[in-house]
Amino acid sequence: MRVDPPLESPPMEPLGLIAGEGVFPVLVARGARAAGRKVVCAAFAGHAWADLAGEVDRMEWVGLLRFNQWIRVLRRAGCREAVMVGRVAKSQMYDRWRYFRYIPDWRSLRLIWRVWRHDGRPQAILQALAGEMAEAGITLIDSTRYCTEHLAGAGVMTRRQPTDAQWTDIRFGFEICQTISRLDIGQSIAVLNRDVIAVEALEGTNAMIERAGKLCKVGGWTLIKVANKNNDMRLDVPTVGMQTIEKMHAAGAGCLVLEPGKTILLEKPKVLELADRYKIAIVGYDGAAAPQ
Repeated sequence: MRVDPPLESPPMEPLGLIAGEGVFPVLVARGARAAGRKVVCAAFAGHAWADLAGEVDRMEWVGLLRFNQWIRVLRRAGCREAVMVGRVAKSQMYDRWRYFRYIPDWRSLRLIWRVWRHDGRPQAILQALAGEMAEAGITLIDSTRYCTEHLAGAGVMTRRQPTDAQWTDIRFGFEICQTISRLDIGQSIAVLNRDVIAVEALEGTNAMIERAGKLCKVGGWTLIKVANKNNDMRLDVPTVGMQTIEKMHAAGAGCLVLEPGKTILLEKPKVLELADRYKIAIVGYDGAAAPQ
């Protein structure tokens, strides 16, 4: 009796990776390739790490505001799905040379102008960009699909447990932080003894941590970081990495609070190990009941 060989699964389409700065694009590339997908990267010049080239199958440098260039790179490689991750420092968008460094192409200019007349906030522009790419045949997908093991979990993730005073600050500060995020002011606050020490704005989380450390010399304060209320996992996933923990330690922080399932811990095992070494508790909290 003849036994037919098993049917081979068709090869998966390549995944497009639109990459900014940091290790997040590296984690996505590794996860996608482990899942059997080739990765084609459109990397932001001046932002993405050069070492990312060794983690993908193909990489081309593109301009930050050259949307048509991103689309051309990915479509030419046969990508119909893409992930967009990595930092673009907001402070660089406001330096004196920004108009020369970030010259948009016609597609970008048209999109930005269309959105800017109604709502010029970054989130609105990113939403419009997702629609523009979909029209070009490229769907932006959940940026955590290939690195879910690095998402924050619910409950205390470190061996280090929050103190009773820190639990009080967590319950006190979580809703305040959500309100600040909802108003698009920032996504992080520093709290001690039910006092808000510092609020994140344009400077970013790490700079806010440094400022909180200068304002609170006694230490032991809690950093709360949340996702935007209209959080879109394709476009805006908060991240915490080794540098954040180092900054917190230098600034005397004692606890870090993140929303479970909505925040990426970049290289999670290393982040948790470092936090334990510095006696910093890391908690996944969503507003549900915490120890009294």
